[in-house]
This record gives sequence, C-alpha cells and structure tokens, in this order.
Amino acid sequence: GMSIDVKTRRPVIGNVQGGLSGPAIKPIALLKVMQVAEIARPLGIPIIGQGGICSPDDALEFIIAGATTVGVGTSLFYEPHSCKRINAGIAGYLAANGMAAVGELVGSLDAPKKVVQACAC
Repeated sequence: GMSIDVKTRRPVIGNVQGGLSGPAIKPIALLKVMQVAEIARPLGIPIIGQGGICSPDDALEFIIAGATTVGVGTSLFYEPHSCKRINAGIAGYLAANGMAAVGELVGSLDAPKKVVQACAC
C-alpha cells in the first residue's frame, strides 16, 4: 500500500510502500483462513487468523472459519486494551451457546461447498 501527503506531495511512508492491515484486509484474510483450514485442519496443522480483528465478532468469524487462534494488531494502536474486550466477548459467546471451549467453535462454518462449473468456451 501507499499513502501520499497532498500538501508536500511526498509519500507518507518513509519507504514509499508498506503493508495493508486493519479492517481493510479482513475480508481477504478471512477467506484465506477458510481456504487454508480446509487443507490444514485434517492434518492437525493449527492456523492463526489475523487481519482486521477489532471486535469479538471479528475474532469469532476467524475461529468459525477455521483459525485455532487469532492475532490482534492494528486495533491495539487505537485501543491498547482491545484484547481484553475481545477475549471477554468470545467467552460470552461460548457461554451463551453452551460451549465449554473455543475448540468446539473452530472450523464450525456451515457453508455450502462451492460448485465449480466447466466453461465450454
């Protein structure tokens, strides 16, 4: 990614370019977690879901998609105690849904399998 200071017409980032993070990356990261989980989970390979996690629901989405744990990054810049709030929200969700552990929720996405059609071009 890149950002430009319109007053100086210079790049905001010293190296001109940088990574994309925070809420903007969440839809892509969430899809990739689900796709990787389809392959990794049967092999017992844990997945860390990360990218745009700012709320308990964000973290729950990644867990339901197949992440065994989640990482919080960008939200810590503007809310240093966001992990405490996210953890409490996850605990509340588990209790409300009669689950004793996060492991019961990992990979529990109920989604139809994607149908691939051949193209007769």
